Amino acid sequence: MFNGFFNIPEPVNEPVLSYAPGTRERAELQAVLKDMLANPVEVPILINGEEARSGDLVEMRCPHRRDQSLGTYHKATEEHAHQAIAAANEAKGAWSEMPWDNRATVLLKAAELLAGKYRQVLNAATMLSMSKTPHQAEVDSACELIDFWRFNPHFMTKVYHDQPRSSAQVLNYMEHRPLEGFVFAITPFNFTSIAGNLPTAPALMGNAVVWKPASSAVLPAYYIMKILKEAGMPDGVINMVPGPGPVIAPPVLNHLDLGGIHFTGSTQVFSTIWLAVGSDIRKYQSYPRIVGETGGKDFVVAHESADVEALVTALVRGAFEYQGQKCSAASRAYIPDTIWPAVRDRLLDETATIKMGDVCDFSNFMCAVIDQAAFRTISGYIDYAKNNPNLEIIAGGGCDDSEGYFIEPTIVVSKDPKSKLMSEEIFGPVLTIHVYEADDFDGALDLCDTTSPYALTGAIIAQDRDAVVKATRRLRHAAGNFYINDKPTGAVVGQQPFGGSRASGTNDKAGSWLNLERWVSPRTVKENFLPPTNYRYPYMDGGPKKEDE
Repeated sequence: MFNGFFNIPEPVNEPVLSYAPGTRERAELQAVLKDMLANPVEVPILINGEEARSGDLVEMRCPHRRDQSLGTYHKATEEHAHQAIAAANEAKGAWSEMPWDNRATVLLKAAELLAGKYRQVLNAATMLSMSKTPHQAEVDSACELIDFWRFNPHFMTKVYHDQPRSSAQVLNYMEHRPLEGFVFAITPFNFTSIAGNLPTAPALMGNAVVWKPASSAVLPAYYIMKILKEAGMPDGVINMVPGPGPVIAPPVLNHLDLGGIHFTGSTQVFSTIWLAVGSDIRKYQSYPRIVGETGGKDFVVAHESADVEALVTALVRGAFEYQGQKCSAASRAYIPDTIWPAVRDRLLDETATIKMGDVCDFSNFMCAVIDQAAFRTISGYIDYAKNNPNLEIIAGGGCDDSEGYFIEPTIVVSKDPKSKLMSEEIFGPVLTIHVYEADDFDGALDLCDTTSPYALTGAIIAQDRDAVVKATRRLRHAAGNFYINDKPTGAVVGQQPFGGSRASGTNDKAGSWLNLERWVSPRTVKENFLPPTNYRYPYMDGGPKKEDE
């Protein structure tokens, strides 16, 4: 027993390395990329600290080089899902009873391992598996995941510090217990940091986890498990079962011990999971906590007072970084007609300079979309735009999957403010713009608020403060993360807690204490130092007495 007050170090955000020519990190990353390409790996299923193999191998390939294998992974079966549940339930007891400071220490050590020896390993795995540039990998698989693992222990102390008041002769206190049962973490392909946070945030609070990573991002998940193992995470606390959702999810969602779900992915999948849980809610030991961040149709609204250079930069970075495959990517924009000619010319000039290709060429700004299914979906929207008279493609529109899944940065102008491309999530490098009459700024805000079912991120670009105030107020429920004179992407842990509502999720704000609060079940304890010894209350004294007969 540690007799003292354990203080979590005050967290600071991990600095972003530049990877500029001549830097040490550039040389280190290039060496790891070369080695990883030359040495494909076989990724096992990881249950209770042991490697399991189904023999059903799936090839892991680079999206930007379809002929390049990164290795294989073993596809988990329904039986593996049952084994993972049993392992989590077995590990839960000792892990949940471990002093909280020791649980915190595991993530703090993991952060240091990732900041050091594993930084370029995880960056390289992210770049090759998910087709990210060095910068996009660095801000994701290095900096953001390090931040999650440093900040979450700090946020945990905020949760634990939430204690009730006490009165004379009574001591009240709150125990923030882990949930009963296990937590099911389902993570997406597009952010390694999310893949690392969704299982570890519930685990930090004393829960045990069954983790299904995205099938197209198993390699980074494998290295995350290696880091956690080296950091001291006990066997069975997090169990990784890569495999198809229709195989892994049913035995997990139907298990009576399901305590919670931590999800990032599509709105359709999340609503299907919620429906599966709710359709027979009475079978569970307790109501499962459901936490999810889903899609977005994220916007940029420009006022005629906007700085054109700032607006164009926000559009290019917001729409085309990581090929538009961010939940927060700028997908629709509203530009006033008075500045549209200048914005159009500058936007086309800048977009024309974007270079796209292999992640190992550090001069590229864009790479490939994740897989064939994404390529077909995105190119389908572009084909739709080519054949619709209300839509005009003014930049890009090219799609080529002969070597990798490459789609040009594409800009579409929509006459119809509620067209298919203005309202539906595309999840690719397609920016759709509606040009509105500058004297109808209020109408543009109304369109922005009502056109899409999503409410994840959005931005107002304006120098006129009245316009900023008006947009901030009118779009209050249109975005869970709202940006003023900035692109709608790039939330930082501890600075911009992330999440949205409406069709974008439960808005439980990853990167703050609010998310961790969802993984505990509080118990209030009252201790009476001087308990009463008579059931009678004072008001009962002084009444008429029964006379003797």
